[in-house]
Amino acid sequence: MPDLSHGADAAAVNALRSAIMRIGRRLKHQRVDESLSPTEMSVLGTLARCGSATPGELARKEHVQPPSMTRIVALLEAKGLVRLEPHPEDRRQKVVSQTETAEAMLEESRRKRNAWLAQLAEGLDADEWEKLRAAAPVLEKLAHLQ
Repeated sequence: MPDLSHGADAAAVNALRSAIMRIGRRLKHQRVDESLSPTEMSVLGTLARCGSATPGELARKEHVQPPSMTRIVALLEAKGLVRLEPHPEDRRQKVVSQTETAEAMLEESRRKRNAWLAQLAEGLDADEWEKLRAAAPVLEKLAHLQ
């Protein structure tokens, strides 16, 4: 394993962090619905990727406190983007599912962000593009490591 605290590896980690943060901030500006916070969009994305979940499960996946997730879910429900249904095994709990409206909005958001990123990538040469394509699965893995 590389020593990520010294020298070239530390510099690479710093450059990677900085680049990911800048690209992430710029991608956030490519939203379809400006009325949704980045956290609300993230919750909808988690529901799209992982399927229905309880508010507690969503809180763990999103790394927020359960009371915060309860507020986020209530806001999304008021906007017609999620629905709450009784838990099939524990009637004290609710299961959160995204609505068709949320699915359509997420698809449009992905389309807009992908188009922006593709346009940005046009500034890369063939070798840089190939390296980026090869790095994508590694970045995806990093995004999901705990």
